[in-house]
Amino acid sequence: MTGRPRDKKRDKKRDEHQGRRDGVRRERPVAPWVRTRLRTAPGTALVLGLLVVLTAFLAAAFPRTVDTYETRGLRAAVAEATPERRVLDFRSPERSFELPLSAREDKLRPGGVDAVQREVSGLLADPLRADTGQSARGVRTGRTLIGNDPWLPRHDGLPPQFALAAQAGLAGHSTVRRGRLPTADGRVTAATRNVEAAVSSATATTLRLSVGTVLHVGRAGSPTLTVRISGVVDPVRPSGSYWTADSLLRTPHLSSTGAKPPQFYWEAALLLAPEAAPALLGTAGEPERYWRVAPDTSRLTGPQVGALSERIASLQDGPALSRLRSAAGTNASLDTDLDDILHSYASLRSAITPVVAVAAVGIGTVAVVVLALAGGLSARRRHTELVLVRARGGSLRGIGGRLLAETAVVVLPAAALGLLVAVLLVPGGRTGPAVLATTAVAVVACAALPLRAVLTHRTPRVYGERDDLVRGRPSRRRTVAELTLLVLAVGAVTALRQRGTTDSGDHLVSAAPVLIGLITATVLVRLYPLPLRLAARPAKRLRGAVGFLSLARAGRAPATGTPTLLVLVVALSTAAFGQAVLAGTADARDRAALLAVRADARISSPDDTLVVPAGTERAVRDVPGVRSVVAVRAEHQVNVGTRSGSSSPVHATLIGVDPEPYAELARDTDLGGFPSGVLGTDTPPGPSGSGVLPVVASPGVADALGRTPRRITTLAGVLTVRVVAVRPRTPATASSEFLLVDRAGLPRRAATTLLVSGGGADGTALDGKALRDAVRASGAEQSVQLRGDVRARLVDSPLQTGAKLIYHASILAGGCYLVVALLLSLVHTTPERVSLLALLRTLGLTSRQGRRLLALEALPQAVLAAAGGALAGWATIRLIAPGVDVTQLALAAAPGLASGLTAAGGAALRPEPWSLTLSALAVVVLTGTVTAAQARWAARQGSADRLRTGDAR
Repeated sequence: MTGRPRDKKRDKKRDEHQGRRDGVRRERPVAPWVRTRLRTAPGTALVLGLLVVLTAFLAAAFPRTVDTYETRGLRAAVAEATPERRVLDFRSPERSFELPLSAREDKLRPGGVDAVQREVSGLLADPLRADTGQSARGVRTGRTLIGNDPWLPRHDGLPPQFALAAQAGLAGHSTVRRGRLPTADGRVTAATRNVEAAVSSATATTLRLSVGTVLHVGRAGSPTLTVRISGVVDPVRPSGSYWTADSLLRTPHLSSTGAKPPQFYWEAALLLAPEAAPALLGTAGEPERYWRVAPDTSRLTGPQVGALSERIASLQDGPALSRLRSAAGTNASLDTDLDDILHSYASLRSAITPVVAVAAVGIGTVAVVVLALAGGLSARRRHTELVLVRARGGSLRGIGGRLLAETAVVVLPAAALGLLVAVLLVPGGRTGPAVLATTAVAVVACAALPLRAVLTHRTPRVYGERDDLVRGRPSRRRTVAELTLLVLAVGAVTALRQRGTTDSGDHLVSAAPVLIGLITATVLVRLYPLPLRLAARPAKRLRGAVGFLSLARAGRAPATGTPTLLVLVVALSTAAFGQAVLAGTADARDRAALLAVRADARISSPDDTLVVPAGTERAVRDVPGVRSVVAVRAEHQVNVGTRSGSSSPVHATLIGVDPEPYAELARDTDLGGFPSGVLGTDTPPGPSGSGVLPVVASPGVADALGRTPRRITTLAGVLTVRVVAVRPRTPATASSEFLLVDRAGLPRRAATTLLVSGGGADGTALDGKALRDAVRASGAEQSVQLRGDVRARLVDSPLQTGAKLIYHASILAGGCYLVVALLLSLVHTTPERVSLLALLRTLGLTSRQGRRLLALEALPQAVLAAAGGALAGWATIRLIAPGVDVTQLALAAAPGLASGLTAAGGAALRPEPWSLTLSALAVVVLTGTVTAAQARWAARQGSADRLRTGDAR
C-alpha cells in the first residue's frame, strides 16, 4: 500500500510546534565566533600575542627600571658621603641651671641618655630608619680641655687639648690592645675629680700615652680633672659611623688658632665610661648629651626622597623637633648634612629625568603606532568579511564587541605574561606603575582592531574603490589635525630651546623629538605622490613593463601604509636622538678631562711655584708616545689694573710661552687658538727686558689694560705690554683672566709647567708610567697629571648608568619595532602580490622580472622612510640641541669638572652621521631582503590556486 508523500516543510513546522508545546526551544547549533576566528587565523593571533608581550614587557619594565636606578642612586649618594655629613647628630647642651645638681647629674647618666634615645627612635619613622649597629649616644664636652702636663707633645709650643666623650657601646665597637676598658668606681658626681679613660692607638702613639698614664686636663679658672689611661683600643670598623661621625675619637687632629701667622696644636679624644659622664659637670667643658643616628640606607627607595626630605625638615625645625625638645630639653637641636645630600641627589635626578623622558615618549609613541598599525592591517585584511557581515544586518556594536572579544582573548594573557617577565627580570621598583603601564598597552591593543573596523564600516562603502596614497585626498579633519600637530611641534621646540629640560613635568618638551618625527612623516606622505607621478610619465615610454608596473604599484600602495611610514620615521629619529645623547655624554667627559689637564699631560707644581729643571723637557720629549712638549712660565695674581667703571683691581695669570708650539697646542685643543705671529716684541728687548710686548689677553684683562701700552710689575720683571688679541680661554690655565706673552721677551723666562701632547706620528700611545719615571729621573719635583687618568675616573653613577641603560634599550626597542612594522606591512601584502605575479606569469612575465617588479615596487616607500627618518633625526638634534645639556648626565660624579665644562659652554648634542646613514641603509636593506624572500616564495607557488575568480587573496 502506497503511503502519502512526505512533506518536509510540514514536518518541520510540526516539530517546531511540538517543541513549543513541550516548552523546549530547539535551535540550530552555531560555532562560537572567537573560537572560529582563532582557528581560522592562528598565525595572526600568535603575531599579535608576541607583539603585545614585547610591548607590555617594555611598558612594565620602564617604571621599574627607573625606580631601581633611582633607588641605587639614592643609596649610593647617602652611603658614599662621609659619616660626618650623613649622620643625624641630635644634641642637647646641658644648661638647665635652674634644676638641682643631682637632677642634672641624673640626666647625664646612662639611664637618662637612654630614655631620650627611645624618644629619638620614635621620631625616626619610615622612611628615615636608623642603623642601630653604627649609631652612638653619650655625653661629650662641647669645649675641649687643655692638657696641662709638661711632658705632652706640643706643636708650635702650644699644649694639646682634649675632648672627653662618655660614649655607650665602646666594648662592642673596639678591640682592647693593651690594658682594659675604663670603668667608674662608685657613684660619679660633679665633684668627682678622678676618672678613667681609654684612647685609640693613633692617639696613644701621637701623644705618647700608655696604660697607666695620668693626665690633668682643664681650663684656667676651673677645676682640673685627673684622667688615668686604663687601656688602648682599636676600632672594629674604623670607617663606620660610630668612630667616624666624630673622627677625633679615632685620630688626633692638628687644629689652628686662627691667628696670623697661624699656630697649630694637637686635639685628641679621651673615651670615658658612660657612668663617669656626671664628672664633666665639674669642668669648664660645657657637657652636652648627643645621639648620633646613622641612617639605614639598605631600605631607602628612590620615590622616598620627598618624604625623607620632609622628615628631616621636621626634625630640624618642625613638629618632630618640638617632640624632641619636650624629652631632651629646650636646647635640643639636629645637625646634619643629609638634607644637602638629598638636595644634590634630587638636583641630579631632575637634570637626568627630562632627558630620559624624551626616550620614553619616543619609544612609547612608536609602540602605540605599531599596535594601531597591527589593528589597522588586520581590519583591512578582513574588510570583505566585515562588509558582508554589515550587509547581512550586523550592527556596529555587535561587530565591535565580537572583534573586541576575539582580540582580548589573545591580548590579556599576553599582557599578563609581559608584566610577569618584567617583574621577574627587573626585581626592584614599584608594581603599581608597571601594572598601569601594562593595562594601557592592553587597552590600546584590544581597541585598535574594533575601533578601526567600526570607523571604517560606519557607512556603506563601495567594494573595490581605490584608497591609496596617490588618489587619496586628505579630509578637512586630517588637515586640521596636521596643522595642530605642527603648532604643537613648533611650541615644543621653541620651549625646549628657550628653557631647556629644567622642568621634568613638562611632557610637551619631552615630546619635541616625537613631534618633529610626526611632522616629517606627515610632510613626506603629502609629498610622496608627486615624485611617483613625475617618474611614471617617462616610464610609460620604456620598452619593458617592469618599470612602469612597479611605479604604478607603488602608487597603488594603500593609505593604511601611512602608519608604517610613521613608525619608521619616529623610530629612526628616536634612535638618532638616543645615539646623540650617548655620544654627547662621551664628548662631555672627554672635554671635561681636557679642561682639567689642559693637554694630554701636564707637568707642574702647586700654583706653578717651582721651576722645571733644564733637562726635564729633553727627558720628556724622549718618552714613547710624546708628540710635542710646550714649555710655559706661569705666574698668578699679577695686578694688571682696574676695569672701566670699577675701582677693584684685576688679578690675572701671566703666561710666558713659545709662540709657535703654543699656538699649535691651542688650535689642537680648541682652547683659544690664535696666529703665532701675533706674539713677539714691537721693539727688541734690551738687557733688562725693555720693549713693548704684544699680548693675547682674556676679555677682562683686555678691558683693564686697554689698547695702549701699559706697564705692569711681575716676578718675571717689569714689562710693558699691549693687547693685540682677545681670547676667552687658553690651554695653560683654567683661570678666566690671563695674558699671554712671548717667553723670549721676559727678563726671567724659566719654565714652570710643561704641557705634553701625546700620540706619536707612528701611532704610539702616551706611556704615563714612563713619563712619570722620566720626570722623576730628571730631578724635577713637579707632579704629572694625565688626561687619560682623569677621563678614567669619570665613571657612571647609578643614576647615569640607569639613564644610559634606558637609552640603549630605547634604541634597541626602536629597532625591533621598526623591523616589526616593516614585516607587518610587507607580509600583509604578500597574498595580493603573489596573486599578481601568478597573473603576470600567465601573460609571459619571467621569474626574474617578477623579482625585479616586487623589489622596485617596495623601493620608493623604503627610500622615503629611510630618507625621512634620517632627515627627522638630523632635524631633531639640530633643532633641540641648544636646549639639551648633557653635562649633568655625563659629569654627575665630578661636580667640579661639571662647573668647569658649563663655564666653557657646556656639552651640546650633535648628529652622528654614521648612525643616521646606517639606520637609513638598514631600512632599505631589510625591505629588500623581505621583498626578495616574498618573490622567491611566490615563484614556487602554482598559478592555478591563485587565479580563482573573485579571490583577492
